[in-house]
Amino acid sequence: MEQKLSEKQLEAVRHIRNFLVHYGRSPSVREIMTAMKYNSPSSAAAILDVLIKKKIIRRRPNGSLQLLNDPERSVSNPRTVDIPLVGAVACGSPILAEENLETMVPVSENFIKQGHRYFLLRAEGESMNAAGIDDGDLVLVRQQPIAENGEIVVALIDDSATIKEFHRSKDAVILKPKSKNKKYQPIILTENFQIQGIVVATIPF
Repeated sequence: MEQKLSEKQLEAVRHIRNFLVHYGRSPSVREIMTAMKYNSPSSAAAILDVLIKKKIIRRRPNGSLQLLNDPERSVSNPRTVDIPLVGAVACGSPILAEENLETMVPVSENFIKQGHRYFLLRAEGESMNAAGIDDGDLVLVRQQPIAENGEIVVALIDDSATIKEFHRSKDAVILKPKSKNKKYQPIILTENFQIQGIVVATIPF
C-alpha cells in the first residue's frame, strides 16, 4: 500500500532527484538542510530517515542515496517514458544492475522506439565535445551489444563506461574520441571490452 508523503518529504525527494540528475551525486545532509532552510542538520537527517523507512530512498554502502520510488512519477506523462539514469558502474556488474541505477528520468517518447531498452548515462570529460556531447550531459543510450563503424557507443572497459566513436578494423577495435582538445587519443582494443549500447541523443536538462 502506497504511503502518503508530506509536502516537506516531497520537497526532500525533489532535491535528491535534482542533485542526481544535474550533479551526478546525491546531496549531503547539510546540502538538504540548506536547500530546505532547516536550522540544523539533524532535521535534514530525520527526514532522510523517514524516506528510507518508507522505501522511497536507500543509502548505499558508500553513504550515497539512491532514489527507489519517486512518488511524483507514479502517474506518467503519456508523452514521456521513464528511463533509468545509470551512475558509476559497479565492478563486475551489468550496467543496468540495481546498484548502478540512480533514479528514473522522464524522456520524450519521440526519442524512444518500441521494442528496445534504453538507459541514460552522464558524460564525463571533454573527449566527445566535438560530437556535441559535453561534460555533464545526459546521453540516451539504446541498449545493444553490437555497433556499426562510425556509431557513438557506450563501451565497458575493465568495468568503466566510456563514450566513444566505434571503428572495427581487421585485428582490433578502435574507440575514437571526437574532441576539440587534441590530448584525447584513440583507444585500441582487442579484448576485455563490451559494447553496452548506441548513443541516440543528448538529453538537455
